[in-house]
Amino acid sequence: MDFKVSLDVFAGPLDLLLYLVKKHEVDVTEVPISLIAREFCEHLEALEELSIDQVGEFVELASVLLEIKARALVPRPEETEEPVEPVREDLVQRLLEYKQYRDAAAVLEDRARHWELRFPRIPADEPTGRSGPAEVTIADVHVWDLVGALSRVLAKQEKRRPRQIVHDDTPIETHIERIERLVGEQGRVAFSALFDDDMPRSRLVGLFLATLELVRRGRLATRQDELFEEIWLEPRPATLASPPTPA
Repeated sequence: MDFKVSLDVFAGPLDLLLYLVKKHEVDVTEVPISLIAREFCEHLEALEELSIDQVGEFVELASVLLEIKARALVPRPEETEEPVEPVREDLVQRLLEYKQYRDAAAVLEDRARHWELRFPRIPADEPTGRSGPAEVTIADVHVWDLVGALSRVLAKQEKRRPRQIVHDDTPIETHIERIERLVGEQGRVAFSALFDDDMPRSRLVGLFLATLELVRRGRLATRQDELFEEIWLEPRPATLASPPTPA
């Protein structure tokens, strides 16, 4: 089965930047460029490994972060130096505007969930066939946590040089079945336990995409007890049935 990782306007580079700002509990107007730039690039490496369709947008923002960082650390002579603050202020303004739209979208999502509890949703007719590859939309903070965990796995593998390049064409559905079986047998599984040091990059990416697909289908939940700690994969609790509509 072919898979495609889709990034819409609410899940692009500004979404990742906002996630990193919230992760470190800092004010949007006081973005710690050095730390944020490093972590942004770490996430970018994982996205490049996944062949994200719009990775160029992430590269563009990463270059802006690194430019601000470089100018702040190694200032040029005054006569040739362009001021850093306007570049930084422009980025902060873009992030503030994005945050406004993101917060508004969250309010609308909460309102939609509230109304779903009051009125049962009528199921739409199932399509007779699939016209394209399944899409996994990277949009919420938990998925960015998974991308960050993937970047750490990749970094750990990178230290083991030299490595043999092996192509693994295991179907995604096979990885899905394996993950579901592990979670069913153990109750919960550490995300890092899905991978081992000798695993080919192609299999590592396949397992990651299978995890995203299980989350998208609502068959898997992710939990992290503390920031920066292990991410656990658990069966998603069964959704309570909607109350019957009074006659």
